[in-house]
Amino acid sequence: MRKSFNPLWAAVTVSLSIFAGSAMADVKRDGIIKPVEPAVVENPAKVALGAQLWFDPRLSKSGFISCNSCHNLSMGGSDNLKTSIGHNWQEGPINSPTVLNSRFNIAQFWDGRAKDLKEQAGGPIANPKEMAFTHDLAVEVINAIPGYVTEFKAVYGDDRSIDIDHITDAIAAFEETLVTPNARFDLWLKGDDNALTEQELAGYQLFKTSGCVACHNGVNVGGSSFQKMGLLEEYVTDNPAQGRIEVTGKDADRFLFKVPTLRNVELTYPYFHDGEAATLEEAVEIMGRLQLRRNYTPEEVSNIVAFLKTLTGEQPQIMMPILPPSVNDTPKPQPFEK
Repeated sequence: MRKSFNPLWAAVTVSLSIFAGSAMADVKRDGIIKPVEPAVVENPAKVALGAQLWFDPRLSKSGFISCNSCHNLSMGGSDNLKTSIGHNWQEGPINSPTVLNSRFNIAQFWDGRAKDLKEQAGGPIANPKEMAFTHDLAVEVINAIPGYVTEFKAVYGDDRSIDIDHITDAIAAFEETLVTPNARFDLWLKGDDNALTEQELAGYQLFKTSGCVACHNGVNVGGSSFQKMGLLEEYVTDNPAQGRIEVTGKDADRFLFKVPTLRNVELTYPYFHDGEAATLEEAVEIMGRLQLRRNYTPEEVSNIVAFLKTLTGEQPQIMMPILPPSVNDTPKPQPFEK
């Protein structure tokens, strides 16, 4: 099987720390992972408008599904399903990634087909297996809600009708704020020696020395590269997703997926693009074997999982927005097909 060289391996520390009695020796804060900082909101009115659109099911054909349906902000920005349920109860082809901290990703979607959050926001609206609308129909609905017309004019300051560019721009502005600072690991990175336990530090050290940080690094502890699922051992799945090849058309990109963020990972089960790993323990065992050719012991798995749970940060505190009401002329939702 072809192996690809990843220059990040050169940055991986391979020396093991020494245990001194029952205490972990100094584990270096070496900059491989960087802390999340709170979001700076430059346009509160645009963010508030984006929050309304995020929670508004009228952007879907059925009037039942919103952005929050698959990226539930009460559940780590995901839906905790193997694959999401969309229009007419259709089961989607891929696991819904968390929206939290997605601003730090190299691209959006598992295959990276959207270059940024604004481009991503328009995808589910028009996907027949998700919200099942068209952009034109979504725009028609929003334009036919007087409250939205007033708010869009206040934010964008022009007299032209609302378009999909306005809608996706506002949603993206809201998503930019969905960061999770002050995870215990971030506090440790900033110098708080009491933020982590001995087991968690041991898990982080193993996470580094066994090579996990080659792909899971930076602010988002992932999200910055595309890697093959099943690098050293084939990953067997019935899921139809093929990864980057669906974007580039290059056979070399088959089964290359965006490396998922590990921030808030204890909240975003099940794991992998197909949702086949039900628990963190299972995910760690599989990734060690397939990507690193490393058979972790139960104790090692437990230590790495303990570390991963320190990446859970402060969740966004969202006050549910009051949505502007439809009027008589607003297009009505279309019922599910039988």
